[in-house]
Amino acid sequence: MEIFEVGGAVRDALLGRPVKERDWVVVGATSDELEKLGYRRVGKDFPVFLHPQTGEEYALARTETKVAPGYHGFDVDATPAVSLEEDLGRRDLTINAMARDSSGRIIDPYGGQRDLAAKRLRHVSNAFCEDPLRVLRVARFLARFHELGFTVADETISLMRTVVDAGELGALRPERVWRETEQALREPSPQQYFETLRACGALAVVFPEIEALFGVPQSPRWHPEIDTGVHTLMALRVAASLSPDPAVRFAVLIHDLGKAATSAALLPAHRGHEQRSVEIIENLCKRLPVPRRYRELALCVARYHGIIHRAAELRASTLFKVIEATDAIRRPERLEAVLTACEADARGRKGLEARPYPQRERLLAALAAAAATSSQDLDPELTGAALGEALRQRRIAAIRAALAPAGE
Repeated sequence: MEIFEVGGAVRDALLGRPVKERDWVVVGATSDELEKLGYRRVGKDFPVFLHPQTGEEYALARTETKVAPGYHGFDVDATPAVSLEEDLGRRDLTINAMARDSSGRIIDPYGGQRDLAAKRLRHVSNAFCEDPLRVLRVARFLARFHELGFTVADETISLMRTVVDAGELGALRPERVWRETEQALREPSPQQYFETLRACGALAVVFPEIEALFGVPQSPRWHPEIDTGVHTLMALRVAASLSPDPAVRFAVLIHDLGKAATSAALLPAHRGHEQRSVEIIENLCKRLPVPRRYRELALCVARYHGIIHRAAELRASTLFKVIEATDAIRRPERLEAVLTACEADARGRKGLEARPYPQRERLLAALAAAAATSSQDLDPELTGAALGEALRQRRIAAIRAALAPAGE
């Protein structure tokens, strides 16, 4: 029995990045032997075990042969005869197909170190095509490593396109698509995930609503970049610089989906796109298992980003409607998230990336004034809806007073 550290831990150590978790491959052993040593089996489809002391994952070296469509359509060989090189050969990218033995020696049969030095994401072999999820994984790795200068090898993009053209992405379960996407939204350059999917044709399959935005014109007065899809990814890049919250980034990504459904007669204007966006977002969140927090935030941003952009000219009553709609008095963090998404939208435009967003301060000042106002001293005979309306009017008056120019 031989044990090797493999995968992301080896890659990240060579890159000088923090190692968050370690995975191990066991060569020359059987499941029974590991269980006798106290390892606990957890893999249903593959022989994966938890170490009795560390809890880290140990997998028997294995090969996989595609025998049927789908994630489970593999014939797995995990006998003691499977070598380390064979196990590494089934992996997706060369930078993930390295191992380290107990003495610290790197085993690199597929050129992972060379590709790390070249800052290149390259597939190990044509077996890459056997799991269509790898198309999304490559895009996610670029979202992680793009800031370090990484690119995807041309031959890998070509192979990804082959997978897409063969219709293989249709076999992906919605849960797997969402899991990769959510992880990509947490990476330093999430826009690269969607740009890479678009480069190989996958975006039109997994996110047709986003693909539909490209080529849709906007008024150059407000959007010097003109193209709605370009604006969307610019805004996502800004959002990543403003917040680590993947829900905020998701809201920015899909806030303008309704622009793809604008009548050609209206272009380049997009009147009413907010409500159209809401409808498309609702359907997208039914197709994919999007968490409730993500969906609710995205709907708020889609509905109200146009109004919030005009905060300087809004009456106190309209500002309070936004506060009510976001439930901001009970949940001020919700309004903070909405405002961050709106700022990303406003700055995700060619030449306007660094402009200030005073709308944030105005809305937060309105919220502070409203939240500091209570029902104390209101007519004690008021109850129910009448009491609620009286408190509402008091809060609007407080906002009006707080935001009034000096001297008024």
